[in-house]
Amino acid sequence: MKDKIWLSSPHMGGREFEYVKEAFDTNWIAPLGPHVDGFEKDLCNFIGASNAAALNTGTGAIHLALILLGVEAGDEVICQSFTFSASANPIVYQGAIPIFVDSETDTWNICPKHLRIAIKDRILKGKKPKAIIPVHLYGMPSKMEEILSIAGEFEIPVIEDAAEGLGSSINGKSCGTFGNLGVLSFNGNKIITTSGGGALISENEAFIKQARFLATQARDNAPHYQHSHIGYNYRMSNVSAAIGRGQMEVLQDRVKQRRLNYDFYANALKDFAGIFFLPEPEGFFSNRWLSCILVDATLTNNGIAREDIRLAMEKENIESRPLWKPMHLQPVFEASDFYGDGTSEKLFKQGLCLPSGSNLTREDLNRVVTVIEKILQ
Repeated sequence: MKDKIWLSSPHMGGREFEYVKEAFDTNWIAPLGPHVDGFEKDLCNFIGASNAAALNTGTGAIHLALILLGVEAGDEVICQSFTFSASANPIVYQGAIPIFVDSETDTWNICPKHLRIAIKDRILKGKKPKAIIPVHLYGMPSKMEEILSIAGEFEIPVIEDAAEGLGSSINGKSCGTFGNLGVLSFNGNKIITTSGGGALISENEAFIKQARFLATQARDNAPHYQHSHIGYNYRMSNVSAAIGRGQMEVLQDRVKQRRLNYDFYANALKDFAGIFFLPEPEGFFSNRWLSCILVDATLTNNGIAREDIRLAMEKENIESRPLWKPMHLQPVFEASDFYGDGTSEKLFKQGLCLPSGSNLTREDLNRVVTVIEKILQ
């Protein structure tokens, strides 16, 4: 069998082990430690933020953001429907109610028009949303200027889910720094990894200070273990942060390589009818975490559809994946309210994520393209 080509596998840069060895040599094999502090500073320096809390998951970061904004049982939170479930699950952790909003076609992210409609309708129904969660899907920034304008008009805070958007920006401003709170992820498949991990970003120093407190079991300042608040075990370990510090040193290279992957695919497949890519809007810079295509079976040769291409690659031991199934179509959220026009459902039916790792070779990329060309021809 041919070697496996993964969708997006971890890619070490070389110095991660040095940082990890330092953690072992100094016996900092515990939650927190100097590498956690260093990693937080590295993140802030890279994205131009003032405060960051390194956590063990991006999901935990969203959960803490909701807590910091006072979201409680029965409250409503607007969430982009076209996303991974981790964007929405923490809303339910709080006993709150997710209200899902459709995407637009320029970025595949939350649609400002439907966002406004949703907010006005929820207010008419007697419940002003407590927060808005837009997502930078596959590294493509959301229309943050429009989203923030609407959020400001209705005085609703924004939790910016940049789990897939580290290294992306709008007019030079980094994703993760637009909202009241920003969320990053360092899961094994992300553009850089700490094995598992995440971070919460904010210009509000008090938010980050409280997040760190809550993430370490909310232990009061006392010689014994005393707790006046419910806490969580969400802090990143010193060893994980050590990996992250090594990864930060090659982050720019990882973004560059993933963008080159996208360019390779777009150039190789540009002449095939029914195959479409997502270009960057003016001023937008995507890290191209995953390179994705839309397959319109009404235009392709012999009516080839998304699933035909996915199965053909699976036979060649190449991993690809449909775009996210929208949250409002998921069984667990099927009773949730949704505002939209079917854009995300169409994207799900037609969309495919191609292998996009920064460690792919030219031979790997050619293998992927050859399979797609063969079935389309």
